This record gives sequence, C-alpha cells and structure tokens, in this order.
Amino acid sequence: MAKIQTPQPVRGTQDIFGEDQERFQHVVETFERVRRLYGFKGVQMPVFEPTAVFARSLGETTDVVSKEMYSFEDRGGDSLTLRPEFTAGISRAFLTNGWQQHAPMKLSAHGPLFRYERPQKGRYRQFHQLDAEIIGAGEAAADVELLCFADQLLNELGISDGVTLQLNTLGDAESRDAWRDALVEHFRAHKADLSQDSQDRLERNPLRILDSKERQDRPIADSAPEIDAYLSDDAKEFFAEVTEGLDACGVAWTRNSRLVRGLDYYRHTAFEFVTDRLGAQGTVLAGGRYDGLIESLGGPATPAVGWAAGIERLGMLLDEAASDPVELAILPMGDEATTKALAVASEMRRTKFSAEIFARGKFKKRMARANQVGALAAIIIGEDELASGKVQFKNLATGEQSALELNDVIEKMWDLRFAEDMDSFEANLDELEQEVAQLGEGD
Repeated sequence: MAKIQTPQPVRGTQDIFGEDQERFQHVVETFERVRRLYGFKGVQMPVFEPTAVFARSLGETTDVVSKEMYSFEDRGGDSLTLRPEFTAGISRAFLTNGWQQHAPMKLSAHGPLFRYERPQKGRYRQFHQLDAEIIGAGEAAADVELLCFADQLLNELGISDGVTLQLNTLGDAESRDAWRDALVEHFRAHKADLSQDSQDRLERNPLRILDSKERQDRPIADSAPEIDAYLSDDAKEFFAEVTEGLDACGVAWTRNSRLVRGLDYYRHTAFEFVTDRLGAQGTVLAGGRYDGLIESLGGPATPAVGWAAGIERLGMLLDEAASDPVELAILPMGDEATTKALAVASEMRRTKFSAEIFARGKFKKRMARANQVGALAAIIIGEDELASGKVQFKNLATGEQSALELNDVIEKMWDLRFAEDMDSFEANLDELEQEVAQLGEGD
C-alpha cells in the first residue's frame, strides 16, 4: 500500500500556536480594551466581497488589485474577492446598511486578510489586522482622536519605545491636484532615469514614486516639489489643528513631507508609526483621511479617517508573551480521585478561577509543573481526602498546607487573588511614582 503523503500548509499561511498565539491574543485583547475606552463599536465584515468593491476603492491600477488579490468566480458567475483590507468593506457596509443615519460612526474590526505577495518575516498571504475607522466626521479632531487611540494602543502593548509617528498632509482636493501636476512635470523631466516601476507609476500613480525604494529613483524623488508650496489656506489650517491637537494630548510626532497615499480619494492627514526593531525600518500601524472613498463607491460625499495595523507584526514587537494564568493546580492520586478532581475543577471554574488538572506522572514532577505554570495554590486529592470529603490545599508561595472543605478552598483562593492583585497594584503605583518624580526632575 502506497504511503499517504502528509498534506503541507499553503505557502504564505501559518499555524499560530504556543507563544505566537499568546502574543496574537494579547494584541487582540489589548485592542478590544482600548477601543472601548474610545467608544469604538466592533463590527464583523464578510471575508469576501464583490470584486468591484476593492477594484473601485483601491484603484484598478494599483498593485493590490492587479497583482495581489485572491479573486474567483463563484457558481453563479459573480466575481468575488477575499478581502485584502478592511476599509472598503466597512465603507460598503456603511452604504448598504443605511448607517448614514448614525454618522459620525466610530467602528473597529480585526481578522484575517488575504494578499498574494512574496512571504517574508511578519508578512503572510493570509495575515491579520486591527482596523479603526471614523466615518462621517470631517473635523481635524477626528484625526487627533484616532491617532491618540493608536498611540495609546502601542503604549499599552508596551511597544512604543523605538516607534515613531510620522505625519504629513496631502492637502484638500485643490492642493493635492496642484501638487500632483507639479510632480508629474518634475518626474517627466527625469523619466529616462527612473526605474521601470516608477516609469509605470508616472502615468497611473505618480505620488507613489516619492516612496520608491529603488536606488536610482531616490535622488529624483528627493528633489521633487514638496506639498507645502501648494497647500491652500484651508489645508494649512486643517493640518495645524491636527498637530496642535496631538501636542495637547501629548502624542509625539515628526513631519515626513514625503509620506504619501497614492489614490485620489485620500485627503489631508497621512500617517505611519514606524520602527527599525523588525530589521529594516518597517511600518507597524498606518492610515489617513479618505474623504473621497465612499463617494467613489456610489455614496454621498462622506468624510472619513482610519488606520490599520498588522497583528503578527505587533506581536513580534512584544517583549514577552502574556500567557493565560493557571490559578489552581489539581493533583489527583488514582482514577477515583481523578473523577473527584473533574468535579472540583468544574466548581472552581464556575467560581471564575482558572484550574488545571495534572493527573499524569510522578507526584514530584506534577508539583513542579504546578509551580512552573505560576499557580497560586494546589489541591491534592488522595484516598484519605476521598474518605473525608475534604481536600489538601497548599499555598504554593508559602508552602502552607491544610485539609479544607471546598467552600473554604474558594474563600482561600479569593484571598490569594486579592493579595496578588494588591501586589500588582503596589508595583504599578511604585513605577508611576518613579515616573512622576522623573518628570519633576525634568522641570
């Protein structure tokens, strides 16, 4: 009989487990907590949409649409595409569900996206993103709030060190059109010296030449006209309001006048949080204002601003994985004791304590495992405990052990949790006091 060949994963996909899964989950849970602080409502989007949704929103000539989308024809003959990003689907939902009546809306999402591109560190063909959008708010305060959300997320993840917010303005439609015309004139004068990709972009997406990574393009891009010379008074005022708002909120930023978004529906604010902690300088969170997108999908003119961040890339920046705690280890001695352990574990979990049964191996190794997972206490169940109806309860921090009824175990566990929470609170308070003292010394 021929040996059955084990199936292999599709190139560019990953099985997330162990420490990687802990990092992934920590990023998502932190995002969920912070988005609630800012009043963003969660939304679930279909994994696939009509291809036209992305072709219109991303532009027929972009690399994503022409080279990277996973598109297919379903049995009904309709062209569908696995979503390569969130913004287009959320904008489509805003229109088809009549959410205009609720504007302005603050929406957030997270989940898998799909792009056919060369897999590399932190980048996959099926990848995952966090996404935040404010739709229906045209004031600069919306941009500031969204950037504060992003900044706080990175801080609460503990990855803000070495991450820089780069900020630019693309101006209003009038400013952008004037700047685009000046860029086209500049690049056409140097067309023969541009790379082939940039020559192609000159006709369909000239702003993208500014962030070309090709060495031969850099001198030409660096000498191109800057947006500031073409900004209208309204565009200048809008950008000033954004920067003043960030300063008021204590969000550090730097100006990058070469930061662009190639599609015409982008307006005003463009931003990226970048770091060199992943090797070459890389973007960990990016976004901007896209006031013209919903109109390009057939809706009314609707201002909007948003950002997205790769979950895998954020997870790679975490110093360590935040593992799920096991508060109580249960060590049964024999089959009958294992049945009792199942009942005890169920009761403890219903009382909101995490519990794990360690039923295999020598007792000494099982106890070592209980300490290794960081359990607060251990319950030991043997013949004597089965006969008495009590269990042996051991405080793993002090070594204190006693025979207790289950109700008394629950009370003891609450005491241990409270003590641990107080220790954590006091440690955080000491750290905060040190930071305040350092700020005082700076003054």
